[in-house]
Amino acid sequence: MSTSSSLTRPATRHDHLRTGLFIGLAGGLAEIVVVWLYSALTGGDAAMVARQVASAIGLEGAPAMAGVAVHMGLAVALGIALSVALQIVVERPARDRAIFSFMVGSLALVWGINYFVVLPAVSPSFVHVLPYALTLASKLAFGVAAAATLHMLPAPLPGDKSSSTLMDQKTAV
Repeated sequence: MSTSSSLTRPATRHDHLRTGLFIGLAGGLAEIVVVWLYSALTGGDAAMVARQVASAIGLEGAPAMAGVAVHMGLAVALGIALSVALQIVVERPARDRAIFSFMVGSLALVWGINYFVVLPAVSPSFVHVLPYALTLASKLAFGVAAAATLHMLPAPLPGDKSSSTLMDQKTAV
């Protein structure tokens, strides 16, 4: 027997956190893949890049894994912010059509602020670890991965008026 609830639940912080976690992990992994591919194709050292990430926040001499952990933590935080921003900026009916452009455009903006405002103030040497074009490509890959992940997440129930991105689906009993 299949049952479904006609009740809608309001948007919760939990939904934004869960959605942000998914898109942040997907985006962060996409960036790692871009940097790894670049390093593999050019004879670079992806582990050095990860160590530089750790160094940029004051963890001098930390292993590459610390840099990966810092990167993924920041990616999840960005994913949560993007999840919240998407719900605020994009109306529910236009959401599916706007996800790709919203995510890629937002990540291009994040890249510009990061590389021309934040990093020069926080860690000027990090700005020159990789070519600008590659860092932009990795940030855009984050946007594409985030958009693809959002498209794969469960859709809200029909008639749902909440701003939540992850809704309970019909359950089979």
